[in-house]
Amino acid sequence: MNVSLTTPLRSDRLDLLPIGPEHAEAMAAALDDPALHAFTGGAPSTAEELRDRYTRLAAGSPDPAEGWGNWALRLRACGELVGYVQTTLRPGAAELAWVVGTPWQGRGLATEAARTLLAHLAASGVPTAVAHIHPDHHASAAVARTLGLTPTPHTVDGETRWEAALRPAPGTD
Repeated sequence: MNVSLTTPLRSDRLDLLPIGPEHAEAMAAALDDPALHAFTGGAPSTAEELRDRYTRLAAGSPDPAEGWGNWALRLRACGELVGYVQTTLRPGAAELAWVVGTPWQGRGLATEAARTLLAHLAASGVPTAVAHIHPDHHASAAVARTLGLTPTPHTVDGETRWEAALRPAPGTD
């Protein structure tokens, strides 16, 4: 398994940019709706808080057994940052998360971004994708289902574990 977690990725409508402190201002604006925290807790972060967080994320995991990949989603049509996808890579599996700002929800952007990330992971030999989703978060469950993840009977901190076996697309292995 040889996965680049800093490679820019591209989908039909999005550029997935390795996240860094330079994205903090735009991401703070994109993610400023408290409703985005309904299932995860907390409140919107300030640009300064995001700058600090993105600096830490860009430096990578301090645990050599895991890797962090974080991408800002830039909507190519307008150039705006609209959310992010992320993965924590551990031996045998990649845990995924996705967030799209409220003004851009309902357009399939989370699915498109997560599908792009999954294709990258699968082509790199990652065998399993995992997501943890609050049982009442129907929009995230719909994204997971569309991506081919299925709920398991396992829960972590009140969230259901979803998973899928990954297979490289034809011609990528």
